[in-house]
Amino acid sequence: MELKTSFNQSQEEVKSLTSRPSNNELLSLYAYYKQSVDGDVTGKRPGMMKIKDRAKFDAWSAIKGTSQENAMKEYISIVEKLKSTYS
Repeated sequence: MELKTSFNQSQEEVKSLTSRPSNNELLSLYAYYKQSVDGDVTGKRPGMMKIKDRAKFDAWSAIKGTSQENAMKEYISIVEKLKSTYS
């Protein structure tokens, strides 16, 4: 199956999890999704009062330099792990 097709399928599958993953798992999922779609993080780090936005920015920033293809592969891998744990 083509990588982009698998990536799109994983985006749909993650919506059908029966339980909510941990915050760290969700941050990893977010970071690899954003890296896959938008590439490296840009802009300023959100301020201290925007805790959620700051955590998301930091997670995405931590994988800066990862190719979009590798980010898609990692996203798919994370979704597979989440499916086995939360479905």
